This record gives sequence, C-alpha cells and structure tokens, in this order.
Amino acid sequence: MTTAATESAPEPGSGPEPEPEPAPAPEPESGSAPRPGGRAERLRRVFGPSRTRALLGCVASALLLSLLVKTFLVQVFVIPSGSMMGTLQKGDRVAVDKFSPWLGEQPHRGEVVVFRDPGGWLTGPTGSGNVVQGVLSRLGLMPAADEKDLIKRVIAVGGDTVECNAGQPLKVNGTALDEPYLYPGATPCDDFPVGTVEVPAGFLWVMGDHRNDSQDSRFQYLHNPGGGFVPVDDVIGRARVLVWPVGRWTTLPVPPTFDRLG
Repeated sequence: MTTAATESAPEPGSGPEPEPEPAPAPEPESGSAPRPGGRAERLRRVFGPSRTRALLGCVASALLLSLLVKTFLVQVFVIPSGSMMGTLQKGDRVAVDKFSPWLGEQPHRGEVVVFRDPGGWLTGPTGSGNVVQGVLSRLGLMPAADEKDLIKRVIAVGGDTVECNAGQPLKVNGTALDEPYLYPGATPCDDFPVGTVEVPAGFLWVMGDHRNDSQDSRFQYLHNPGGGFVPVDDVIGRARVLVWPVGRWTTLPVPPTFDRLG
C-alpha cells in the first residue's frame, strides 16, 4: 500500500522573505532631461512647430491686411499743427477715407481733406526717423518721419470764384459763408486778403479753420510762385472721423453753409 507523503511544518524563520519597498525615484539633476508631462513639455506642446507656423501665418496675414487697408481704404493721420484749430487740435488723429478718391470721387466744398504738398507749402526740415517708425508708417499706424502732407478744409473747387477781403465774410460764387467752425477770435480773411480769385479746373482752394494761424491758399497765392491752388490729383483722401483722443471722438461732416452753394 502506498502511503501519501505528509508536508512537514516550516521551521520558524524559514518562510518567504517580504518583498522590499521600491526606492523613491531620484530627483533629476540640474541640466538633465525634464520628466514627461512637465512644464517644459507642456510649453513645447503649446509652442510646437505647427503652432508656431500657424502663429506666424496669422501675424503675416494681419500685417498684409493692415497694409492693404492703409493703401486703399483708410489711413490714420496725425494733425501736425494748429492751423485747423476750431475743429482739430495739434496731435489729434483722424481717419482718412482713401477709398473714395481711388474710385474717382472728387473732393467737395466743405470737406476736410489731406493732400500732398503741392510744392513749397512745407518749408521746415524733416526727420529721418528709425526702422520701427518706418515699418509702422507703412502700415498706417503712425506718420512717417519725412511725411509732407497737409490737412485743410476745401472752400472752393474748379470753376468757383472766391472773394476774400479784409473785414468781410468769405464768399464763394457771391454767397457769404456762415463759418461757426472757425477758431474763436479768428477772422475769415483779414490776415491774407486776396480779393477775388477764380479757381482753375482740376484744382481746389483750401483754408484752415484757424485763419490767423494758417498758411493756406491765401498765403500761398500771395507769396508762393506756385500759387495757392491744390491739384485734385494731390488729394490723398477725406478726413471723416476724429479717432483720438477717444474723449473727443466725432465725425467730420460738411457744414450746412456749403449746402447753399449747390
């Protein structure tokens, strides 16, 4: 008869030893690779190659759009002097509509327009600026250092007759203008009376709202060999909105007095 083998009882201390606890992971030494899921990896995920390319694409698109807007639609100009006080202060910023002239629309009486120097109107030195100013000026975000543009109000257009005599109101085609936009204390024509002038076709007669501090068509007519008329082709656009300072934001409509001129 086969006898089943019996298991002997284990001797004290002869059982299996308990498994040792895992040692804590060593801290990464300075300069060693970051642990997976750390801050550096998260930053890499946010600013990875694909996201960087997308960001650069967005920036390039925004700059291109800004350049197109500045070239064909709207540009912000800084008022360089006090010649338009009564309506605009020195340092104000106005949004100028460049789209309408690009489509062939002609300036109208009473509009405030920005135009290139017809020749000899601006005699002061211009600065050279810097690279940043050059880039921002091309995007229409600030004026160029060598900018030679002026801003005035159109008083008369080609074919009109202007009467500008000391002690009398300004007249266009025989109609006296009511000019509440003039700077307080300014006189319509006293500083540079020119008598009666006929504006040639294709030109404008422009004047500042601060008549006593504006070397406009009157002054140029009397003192500039090139005369006081502004070629329509030199008009950059119409100033439509005063955009800065924000507290003085307003549109720049044509004053009602010009409606009577037809």
